[in-house]
Amino acid sequence: MSLSLWEQIQQETRAIADAEPVLTSFLQVTILGHSSLLAALSFLLAKKLGGEITPALMLQEVFDEAFSSDPIIEDQVNGDICAINTRDSACQGPSSAFLYYKGFHALQAWRAAHWLWITGRKPLAQVLQNRISVVFGVDIHPAAVIGKGIMFDHATGIVIGETAVVEDCVSILQSVTLGGTGKDSGDRHPKVRRGVLIGPGAKILGNIEIGEGSKIAAASVVLKDIPPHSIVAGVPATIVGTVNIESPAEQMDQGLNGCNN
Repeated sequence: MSLSLWEQIQQETRAIADAEPVLTSFLQVTILGHSSLLAALSFLLAKKLGGEITPALMLQEVFDEAFSSDPIIEDQVNGDICAINTRDSACQGPSSAFLYYKGFHALQAWRAAHWLWITGRKPLAQVLQNRISVVFGVDIHPAAVIGKGIMFDHATGIVIGETAVVEDCVSILQSVTLGGTGKDSGDRHPKVRRGVLIGPGAKILGNIEIGEGSKIAAASVVLKDIPPHSIVAGVPATIVGTVNIESPAEQMDQGLNGCNN
């Protein structure tokens, strides 16, 4: 019988502890001492985000409540870990993604903030948003909608606005903005469909749609709808080619070619 993701993480962690005994205490408190993936995640995030105004113990209770109250979150967490493990050539395994990838940490903490927002606890959601931004350098409005199988690669400088939508299986690199075009209110942020790859430094602005399976080249400024399976580049971005695979997000080829297998 195949191991669950949590069992894989624990098995991998025990092997690391055996090979590097100096890490045993760290690995015990972060992974091996917990009964479940979500319990370990609550502890880890609380320790990273805790401060004078938001003590770690308080945050751990918030994360525990959010993760236990929304049954979708565990599936999303699993999908996000698998996305990093399969797409990032530098990742040394699911335990590495869990422990060391701040894009993963920022996204999972945001999931708790989103739960707080949609359950009417908006002030606390905003406090958590602020802590995520300060600690991880990732600023996601709690009202945004984000699917599973998401990878924030490097993550520093990612900004996602209030009415943005990011569907399943999307990869977003550092310094990407999914923003508005000014002070308009209402639905004003991008809708990123499944399988999209967004390169570092890209800015996608306004209530526009990035079609399924598209690729946004590094440093592009996208101001209008992009058809599915398109490659866009430039300032302002224009279509420079088409993608001939279903999901550029999974292949992580940031070039301007068509992602041939």
